[in-house]
Amino acid sequence: MSGLWRNRDFTALWTGQVVATLGATITATAMPLLVLATTGSARDAGLVGAAGTLPYLLVNLPAGALVDRLRRHRILLIGQLVAALTMVTVPVAIRFGWLSVAQLCAVMFVQGVCFVFVSLAERAALPRVVPPGQLATAIAHNEARQRGAGLAGRPLGGVLFAAGHALPFLLDAVSYLVAAVALLFVRRDLDSGTPPAERSLWRSAAEGLRWVWRHPLVRAAILLVAASNLVFQALVLVLVVLAQRHGASASEIGVMLGVYSGGGLLGAVAAGRLHRHFSPRMVIVGVNWVWVALLPLFLVAGQPWLLGLIGAATSFVGPLWNVVLGTYMTTLVPNELLGRVGSAGMTLSWGVLPLGSLLAGFLLDGIGPAGVVGVLAGIMLVTAVAATVSPAVRAAPPLAGSPAPDRVRG
Repeated sequence: MSGLWRNRDFTALWTGQVVATLGATITATAMPLLVLATTGSARDAGLVGAAGTLPYLLVNLPAGALVDRLRRHRILLIGQLVAALTMVTVPVAIRFGWLSVAQLCAVMFVQGVCFVFVSLAERAALPRVVPPGQLATAIAHNEARQRGAGLAGRPLGGVLFAAGHALPFLLDAVSYLVAAVALLFVRRDLDSGTPPAERSLWRSAAEGLRWVWRHPLVRAAILLVAASNLVFQALVLVLVVLAQRHGASASEIGVMLGVYSGGGLLGAVAAGRLHRHFSPRMVIVGVNWVWVALLPLFLVAGQPWLLGLIGAATSFVGPLWNVVLGTYMTTLVPNELLGRVGSAGMTLSWGVLPLGSLLAGFLLDGIGPAGVVGVLAGIMLVTAVAATVSPAVRAAPPLAGSPAPDRVRG
């Protein structure tokens, strides 16, 4: 057993988040199926998906400032409990016939808010839980957690939805409660130990944006991530509609998305070792061109299993990008700024996710899935060219250990 797994606090935090992430992934598969089964409209599915990601744009900046001000352990606990209480309203509404698109949008918005706070608090707490020499490995384990939950949760979401429309959402609510219990076993102080300066919430949040903007490589990488996030957020709904048009059942769609996520799990396992052998420039440029090559293949894939395999290939290279960028952010940023810098990065890179969901929903009703794949491939091509010619990316230094603080405070 590695030293990281002998770390009780990390193990408790990681285990609880595994269960919660599994539940969230089950819902991510079941929710568009529920909307399509209820209204038959891809546009409605896009609206619900956008509601779930809108907090990434609206809430990230103030949430980051609050994570650096408030008790991180308490934020994690409250986030899981609120997520459980709101999610349980979905099976209740299904049972009594109260289900509506407006309610699903409200539930997913609250889920998104909880996800923002929990993600920022966990990321900021990680350097307080593991030593600097194990940070990259811990981030790779977190990446594997996300991908592994996708591998299991995607098919499970489809199977549970086929067995009963309320089951996926009930299990998701229980998963948040399990995560809340696991947090009770985390004993270490998760706060930075450096009290933040007294200033307004928005001025404090703006510090994170200023830090990102003063570091050209981090800024360029985050903007490139934003473009790829838009593409892949839209792609998931496109694949669901493509599979349905080829006669796939809910269970088959879940398996397809599970295969998709399986590539990410393999990539996360590999990234734990591979990140040492590639420079940030190679990762940032290379990953984008791999995606450019793979996206057009969805146009010629008819069967759900083939769509899943192509998705697995796109998913395999993503964790390497995430580990490299995540290690940069975690080691370069002073701990007392991690919440705010993380929120700035998430605002810029994840704030496009609502647009991705809306883009997919509206374009699917207008030009169909093949047309949307063409649009997404074009966006990815422009992104890859931008990564290749970016001066900041071309001058990216190698990632080696933890830099001295005076190099990164700007």
